[in-house]
Parts: sequence; structure tokens; C-alpha cells
Amino acid sequence: MIASLWSGSLWSNHARSVLKGAAQTAAHGFSPLRLVRGRLTYLSPFPRRFTGAYTSYDAAMAAARRRTMAGYDHEEIASVAFAKMCQVTPWDYPVLFWLRSLLPEIAGLVDAGGHMGTKYRAFRPLLQLDASFRWTVYDLPAIVRAGQGLAEKEGLTGLHFIERIEDAGATPLFLGSGLMQYLDMPLSALLTRLPSLPPHLILNKVALRKGEGVVTLERIGRSYVPYQMRNEAEFIGDIARLGYIQVDRWSIPSLSHAIDTHPELGRSESAGFYFRRG
Repeated sequence: MIASLWSGSLWSNHARSVLKGAAQTAAHGFSPLRLVRGRLTYLSPFPRRFTGAYTSYDAAMAAARRRTMAGYDHEEIASVAFAKMCQVTPWDYPVLFWLRSLLPEIAGLVDAGGHMGTKYRAFRPLLQLDASFRWTVYDLPAIVRAGQGLAEKEGLTGLHFIERIEDAGATPLFLGSGLMQYLDMPLSALLTRLPSLPPHLILNKVALRKGEGVVTLERIGRSYVPYQMRNEAEFIGDIARLGYIQVDRWSIPSLSHAIDTHPELGRSESAGFYFRRG
């Protein structure tokens, strides 16, 4: 049982001896008690938000599939925390600042990973968006179906949904607020599927690490969803190779997270970015 929990993990040898691992970690400045507490959470009957540490998205998803439910593509979790996500939060204000600055230049945007149009609902009153502004949400099929049904019910004619990013057409602005944690590819791979590269990128709530990237599993409702903590230098480099220049970066300390079962890895940093293509 214990051994199976470590299958696919970056630290599969640690199950042999929790105390030995704790002592080794202490030699590098970590508290043995902290490490032991993290390992023992595997035995806890209570749900944890973040579980496991994996080398890749695919390894994390394989581990998730051994649980009750895997991934985000389920209608039953579409409504999880929906009302809360439709509210404006403190870390939304840098996004609002840049959106307001760019509105005179753009007539629409693609909101990748935009769920059921949560940011459209949150931002529309503050940006005074009218029905002519085309806000297109790209997301997973189950989320798109739920979002379309709700938008039709509410009469939100400016809100549109697509399951394929190619169907977004040429877009002046790519918005990804909370996208990067769940994206199963480098951002460049997604952007190059568009007919043309957007002149502007706004990315928010990006989970970053200074060291090697790690994928963990986040519990959302009954499902376990791969959650990426990316190496910041690699993340920036991937975008820069497409000709984008970083204009702004902001930090979001309150969205820093530790993996419950691997506290020795330290906390992620959450950040937002505005890139302009040169």
C-alpha cells in the first residue's frame, strides 16, 4: 500500500525509511519533524489539497487515474467554487489595469482556461464591456458545455466558448488567468496552434519554482487534477522564443503553495505577467 503511493514520484526511494530521509534533509537545513509530518500525511484519512510530486504531467495524470476521478473534464466539478471565481480578487487588479489600457486597441480576446466565463462575469462591470466585445473562452469539453448552457440562460451574448484553440481565429489578446498550472504543454505549443500569434499576452496566477519544475495533484471536488509548478527561467524562455518581451511582472504571495506530502520542496511562487510581441 505505502509503496504504491510512491509510484511515479520523484522520490520513490524515500518510502524505505522516513526517518533516514528526514535526517538527510536536516543536513541540508530542513527540519526532520517537518519532513516526517509531510510523509505521514499519506496515511491521513482527511483529504489534502496537494498530493505527490511527479516528473511530468503524464506521470501525475497516471497517478490521478488510480483515484476516484482524474482531471478537470467533468461536468460535476464545473460548478465547484464557481460563484467565488466570479468575484474580483486582489490579484485581478494588475490584469484589469492592463486590460483597461489595451481596450482601445482590441475588440475581443481569447480567455484560455477561462472556465465558465468567470473572469468575464467578474470584469465586465469594471471594464464596461458591451455586447460588441467578443470574449471567447477556450476550455475542456465538459466545462464548455456547462458554460455555454449557463451563458445562454443568462443572455450573455458577448460570451462565447470553444473546445479547440484553433477555432478562436486571429485574436489580439491571449488571457490565461490560472491556466498554466493545468496546461499539459508548454505555452508556446498552445499559442502556435492559433492562426497568428497574439500581439499581447496576459498571464496570471502562474505557479513557479526557482528549481526543477514539479507536477503535483490538486484535489478539486472529487477529482485529482495535475497541477504544474514550472521553472520560471524555462517558462520565460519558452515565451521569449516566440518573440515576446516581458513588460510587467507582479507577485501574488497569498497564492504561494506547498505540497502537503512534500514540504521539503518548499513553497511555489505565484506571479502574473504582461508580454508584448516585438
